[in-house]
Amino acid sequence: MFWPVLSGLIVSIDAFFIGFSLGLQKRCKFLYLVVINAFLLGLCLLGFLLAGLVYELIPFEPDLIVGFAFISLGFYTIMHFFVAERVKRRHGAASEVSLKTFVLVGLVMSGEAMLITMGLTLIFLESANLAIPLTVALAHFGYSAFSFYLARTKHVKRMPAALSHIISGLSLIIYGVMALFVELGDLIS
Repeated sequence: MFWPVLSGLIVSIDAFFIGFSLGLQKRCKFLYLVVINAFLLGLCLLGFLLAGLVYELIPFEPDLIVGFAFISLGFYTIMHFFVAERVKRRHGAASEVSLKTFVLVGLVMSGEAMLITMGLTLIFLESANLAIPLTVALAHFGYSAFSFYLARTKHVKRMPAALSHIISGLSLIIYGVMALFVELGDLIS
């Protein structure tokens, strides 16, 4: 039970940087973060339940799917930031962030947490229980709430927004590579 919980804490670290980037937005309220994380908890529980069904449909080890999914999600997180910044510069868009953007961030963060839950459940299927989705959801909330308030301090506001997106994406890529190594270790043994 220790490894699934520890993995849930580690792979949720990207929520720290999502909360950080939301905290840098003046229009974002802490209530938005609470609503996002309540939705996220529901999707984590759904992901936990779906993982057992998905496992039966996969004819090979799911570690490969989990690994490549997280590597892709990490690259997407990094590339999406740079593409969005380029589009903003090209169109001279104001830096004002809309409520629609907060909803989109919430959906992406919740979907990513659901994938994390499914991935952990698939990898640790024999010892999987409700501690996995609860750990992922609570870790997401804890990390994002802490970084949200940290971003509101005057010393942290100087950090470039690109850094938070790059670190968030890299944490997902690292988890994906770790999942692939679990599968490669099983194949070698």
